[in-house]
Amino acid sequence: MYKRILLAYDGSESGQKALLDCRDIAQWSQAALSLIAVTPIHMQVIGIEGGIYERSLAEQDKEKYQGILDEGLRRLAESGYQASGEVLYGETVDEIAKYAEKMEADLIVVGHKHLEGWAARWWRGSVSKSLIEHAPCSVLVVITR
Repeated sequence: MYKRILLAYDGSESGQKALLDCRDIAQWSQAALSLIAVTPIHMQVIGIEGGIYERSLAEQDKEKYQGILDEGLRRLAESGYQASGEVLYGETVDEIAKYAEKMEADLIVVGHKHLEGWAARWWRGSVSKSLIEHAPCSVLVVITR
């Protein structure tokens, strides 16, 4: 049975579906629920040789992802379920896996939207697919089309 569930939440349609499914699982198993939103790293490319950290973009994203996280926590609270939440900064899959290990999660829940066309799938990659390879526990992928 799941006692500690981590939801990687991005506010998307698939993320919102994952939020609802996660809430139901947490209520059913009487588990503690934590939400995280991961702010991506921003680098400004300077020629072939490298790039620099773009602080202003990072600050804008942190505010954006804090708003997304707060909305998810509010939706859970409105349905009678309390959860903790935190905004993380870094590579999405790495941060989710590290946080799950830190909190000793039994389950990670993540939303996934099937993308149309091979170019979209190749360009965007798949957080859920990579997460399955790196997660320290079970992963539930909630799919929308």
